[in-house]
Amino acid sequence: MVDAGRLDVLMRRVRLAVRDGPLPSVQVAVARHGSLVAFETWGDADSDTRYVLQSVGRSIVAGVVWKLLGEGQLGLGERVGDIIPGFAANGKEAVTVEHVLTHTAGFPYAPLGYPKMLDREQRLAAFARWRRDYPPGERLQFHLTSSAWLIAELVERRTGLSFADYLAAEITGPLGLSSIELGVEARTVAPMTATDRTSDAQEVDPWGPWYLADPKVLAAGEPSHALVGTAADVARYFQALYHSGVWRPEVVAEGTRIRRTEVPAGEELYGGGGRRTSMGLFVTVAGPDAGSNLPSTGSPALFGSAGAAYQLGFMDPESGVSFAMLSNGYPLAGYDTSRRGTAMMTNIANLAADLT
Repeated sequence: MVDAGRLDVLMRRVRLAVRDGPLPSVQVAVARHGSLVAFETWGDADSDTRYVLQSVGRSIVAGVVWKLLGEGQLGLGERVGDIIPGFAANGKEAVTVEHVLTHTAGFPYAPLGYPKMLDREQRLAAFARWRRDYPPGERLQFHLTSSAWLIAELVERRTGLSFADYLAAEITGPLGLSSIELGVEARTVAPMTATDRTSDAQEVDPWGPWYLADPKVLAAGEPSHALVGTAADVARYFQALYHSGVWRPEVVAEGTRIRRTEVPAGEELYGGGGRRTSMGLFVTVAGPDAGSNLPSTGSPALFGSAGAAYQLGFMDPESGVSFAMLSNGYPLAGYDTSRRGTAMMTNIANLAADLT
């Protein structure tokens, strides 16, 4: 059972982030042992409101890949260039599927923006032009969009379906998680709102969450960040990994097994610096350090991802608890690295992982 008193403390703390804090709206869900335990929405939103998932969506992208791995349609040791012709150019011939899934492929900032992302042939041409910054496997550095675009192409090569169609046909559809979609119109989700704007003349960082504030970019369906959904369906998704039968248990265990633990390279705004981070297959695992803004009160096996700037989704296999917190509030810089913002999310995360 989830402890009712601890759950009440968690919900009151999140509510304060809307009533007395920076968030225009927030949606929170808790599930355990296959069932939704709590689902609340505060602010300018309701229970049907969907949010852009940002990095929280990576755990869903991971589930797509895990399904293919479990069915033998994809192998971790396969070279990406053997699956996607032309990719191996410019020193990328040694990049494997596992490198892509663990953010160690060597091209963290490889570009693929709008409108090129709309056209498959232009995407493939971009893959061929990408150059590696360092040999694959040399370091952990979050590949903000490049890994997910490759994953989407790998899915299409092996299934004949686009990533969005495969997700709907094989995972969200059968599981009844209808709110989770990729490539949607902006009017169907909570509008992104600046939490610290004092003047209309202030400019936002064009990257990070504000990149997806452009309706055309959101509709283009960048796989690593543009998934949308409700907190309830995200929490249910994590439960489905263990209770639905869609995934083989040994594959989920392999996907959440720690592959490496180190301080991520790169700037703090883009996942670098700070504490050591443990990586599974396209999910962050709490491990010994609970890096990348995962809670430290859960078990070392807890996995998921924090999203810019006030979002979090995780599953703790040992307690059976899954949690999702989604918001449409973002600082103009895209990320909140202030002491107050960091403390707020750390507090909420630790309360959420300490419910049993």
